[in-house]
Amino acid sequence: MGAGQGLWQACVDQLAQELPEQQFNTWIKPLSAQVADDLSKVTVFVANRFKLDWIRAQYSSRMAGMLEKLYGQTIVIELALAPREIASRSNIGQFSHGSSTVEELVEAGEDKVLNGPKNRLNTSLTFDTLVEGTANRMARAAAMHVSTMPGHLYNPLFIYGGVGLGKTHLMHAVGNRLLADKPGSKVLYIHAEQFVSDVVKAYQRKTFDEFKERYHNLDLLLIDDVQFFANKERTQEEFFNAFEALLAKKSHIVMTSDTYPKGLTDIHERLISRFDSGLTVAIEPPELEMRVAILINKARVEGTEMPEEVAFFVAKNVRSNVRELEGALRKILAYSRFNQKEISIQLAREALRDLLSIQNRQISVENIQKTVADYYKIKVADMYSKKRPASIARPRQIAMYLAKELTQKSLPEIGELFGGRDHTTVLHAVRKIGGERQQMTELNQQLHVLEQTLKG
Repeated sequence: MGAGQGLWQACVDQLAQELPEQQFNTWIKPLSAQVADDLSKVTVFVANRFKLDWIRAQYSSRMAGMLEKLYGQTIVIELALAPREIASRSNIGQFSHGSSTVEELVEAGEDKVLNGPKNRLNTSLTFDTLVEGTANRMARAAAMHVSTMPGHLYNPLFIYGGVGLGKTHLMHAVGNRLLADKPGSKVLYIHAEQFVSDVVKAYQRKTFDEFKERYHNLDLLLIDDVQFFANKERTQEEFFNAFEALLAKKSHIVMTSDTYPKGLTDIHERLISRFDSGLTVAIEPPELEMRVAILINKARVEGTEMPEEVAFFVAKNVRSNVRELEGALRKILAYSRFNQKEISIQLAREALRDLLSIQNRQISVENIQKTVADYYKIKVADMYSKKRPASIARPRQIAMYLAKELTQKSLPEIGELFGGRDHTTVLHAVRKIGGERQQMTELNQQLHVLEQTLKG
């Protein structure tokens, strides 16, 4: 990989860390780029005109800023339509109606990008590629059992835990193992948002027979992030029907969520009692030795041997989840390739200097409260007052979300610093803002500004 491609890859790696996963997979991952020999210009190839306009509006200035920061000089970004053979691989296709909203077009685009193989399983996510440790041992054992004896014990299996701890990996592993043992099995992995989207389409197009054909006849349904069903009445009704139909025919259901079933809000009690009727297991943040093993394994998958002392250095400094570990590893690998240097502790320190400086400065909850209050023009005292108008409640929720994202404090500790609020209030705020961030570009940009301000 030349210096130019290394620079572009480093930019993509950075975006993978900053953007919600679905957004990154839909818009950034399919892109290819050509970098000028003198690194003065990057030409980014996009599949079609609609995507080109969307990427220009949403991401091009961010990419330009990122490339400039990585290289140290201004780099011009030019967007161009991909040559036909590239475009045909990820084209949205022709629309039959001329007045589509951006949301409809985005959804149509996502359908093409996300609808890979019929079962949507990622074949590289198996039990063999999952590092085992005390943090995930019980969940892994339960998932292994389900994959070898579906429809028997632990039905449904409900796995919960924070972002990037390996919940999704476990679900794909169950599907892949079942298909390896029984190739004819009907397996489907989906994100809860896709189920919501499918329900909406079935109502709009009156295609409930197709919907039931798809969801009621599976041998194994793997559904990610069921907290997204909150407040969606029709979706909950249809999921309840699918749930009952699958259990009646001894099919297995595996679900994930960011909290245990009774901690879910705005979901019908009868659904929660179904969620809780099988086995509920948690995945915790990985302990130090497990983080070291994960780094060494993932580097090996990338074709690189990471020295153990470097893995220990990174693992000590990146504590929250596997996704952050992967992000740190990508930065180190890109930095190593770009500078053509061997991986060492010194190189890791240089590659992760932004991340390490954040940790050294340790952002405080008080600093977050002050920064958010200034940004939204409210008083700092409103952060811990009992006032509830939207003009105050929303910035308060944003501050709670940032406190969870940017500090090591627990939910009860954050609640205490926001006027003695209960930890469930903080959890609700974290989930609400986290969920909306993926849907609302404006909110995502505001949060990005606040994060950059706090990180300095």
